[in-house]
Amino acid sequence: MKNVTLSLPDDLLRKSREYAQKHGTSLNSLIRVLLRRQVSPEENDPVEKLIGHTQNLSVPTKGWKWSRADVYDRKVFS
Repeated sequence: MKNVTLSLPDDLLRKSREYAQKHGTSLNSLIRVLLRRQVSPEENDPVEKLIGHTQNLSVPTKGWKWSRADVYDRKVFS
Protein backbone atom coordinates (compact mmCIF):
# COMPACT_ATOMS: atom_id res chain seq x y z
CA MET A 1 0.00 0.00 0.00
CA LYS A 2 1.32 3.43 -0.94
CA ASN A 3 1.20 6.60 1.15
CA VAL A 4 -0.31 9.79 -0.25
CA THR A 5 0.03 13.30 1.13
CA LEU A 6 -3.07 15.52 1.00
CA SER A 7 -3.44 19.22 1.63
CA LEU A 8 -6.71 20.12 3.35
CA PRO A 9 -8.00 23.33 4.84
CA ASP A 10 -7.81 23.25 8.66
CA ASP A 11 -11.57 23.38 9.15
CA LEU A 12 -12.17 20.50 6.72
CA LEU A 13 -9.49 18.40 8.40
CA ARG A 14 -11.00 19.06 11.85
CA LYS A 15 -14.55 18.25 10.71
CA SER A 16 -13.35 15.12 8.89
CA ARG A 17 -11.56 13.82 11.97
CA GLU A 18 -14.63 14.50 14.11
CA TYR A 19 -16.86 12.71 11.59
CA ALA A 20 -14.56 9.70 11.44
CA GLN A 21 -14.36 9.49 15.23
CA LYS A 22 -18.13 9.79 15.58
CA HIS A 23 -18.56 6.89 13.14
CA GLY A 24 -15.94 4.69 14.81
CA THR A 25 -13.34 4.79 12.04
CA SER A 26 -10.08 6.48 11.23
CA LEU A 27 -9.68 9.40 8.86
CA ASN A 28 -7.47 7.19 6.71
CA SER A 29 -10.17 4.53 6.42
CA LEU A 30 -12.89 7.13 5.77
CA ILE A 31 -10.91 8.64 2.89
CA ARG A 32 -10.21 5.18 1.47
CA VAL A 33 -13.92 4.27 1.50
CA LEU A 34 -14.96 7.58 -0.08
CA LEU A 35 -12.36 7.29 -2.82
CA ARG A 36 -13.33 3.69 -3.55
CA ARG A 37 -16.99 4.76 -3.93
CA GLN A 38 -16.02 7.52 -6.35
CA VAL A 39 -13.74 5.53 -8.63
CA SER A 40 -15.90 2.42 -8.79
CA PRO A 41 -19.48 3.51 -8.01
CA GLU A 42 -21.13 0.64 -9.90
CA GLU A 43 -19.78 -1.83 -7.35
CA ASN A 44 -21.23 0.00 -4.37
CA ASP A 45 -24.28 1.79 -5.70
CA PRO A 46 -27.44 -0.19 -4.94
CA VAL A 47 -29.28 1.38 -7.87
CA GLU A 48 -26.54 0.31 -10.28
CA LYS A 49 -26.62 -3.21 -8.80
CA LEU A 50 -30.39 -3.39 -9.30
CA ILE A 51 -30.13 -2.20 -12.89
CA GLY A 52 -27.38 -4.74 -13.54
CA HIS A 53 -29.47 -7.58 -12.11
CA THR A 54 -32.59 -6.64 -14.05
CA GLN A 55 -30.70 -6.64 -17.34
CA ASN A 56 -29.86 -10.30 -16.76
CA LEU A 57 -33.47 -11.38 -16.20
CA SER A 58 -35.27 -13.40 -18.81
CA VAL A 59 -39.05 -13.21 -18.52
CA PRO A 60 -41.10 -14.55 -21.43
CA THR A 61 -43.79 -11.99 -22.28
CA LYS A 62 -44.47 -12.82 -25.91
CA GLY A 63 -48.18 -12.55 -26.61
CA TRP A 64 -48.95 -11.30 -23.09
CA LYS A 65 -50.69 -7.94 -22.97
CA TRP A 66 -52.41 -6.01 -20.20
CA SER A 67 -55.91 -4.80 -20.82
CA ARG A 68 -57.19 -1.56 -19.33
CA ALA A 69 -59.44 -3.60 -17.02
CA ASP A 70 -56.45 -5.61 -15.76
CA VAL A 71 -54.49 -2.47 -14.96
CA TYR A 72 -57.34 -0.89 -13.01
CA ASP A 73 -58.62 -4.09 -11.39
CA ARG A 74 -58.63 -3.31 -7.65
CA LYS A 75 -58.07 -6.97 -6.69
CA VAL A 76 -54.53 -6.60 -8.00
CA PHE A 77 -53.82 -3.80 -5.53
CA SER A 78 -55.29 -5.42 -2.42
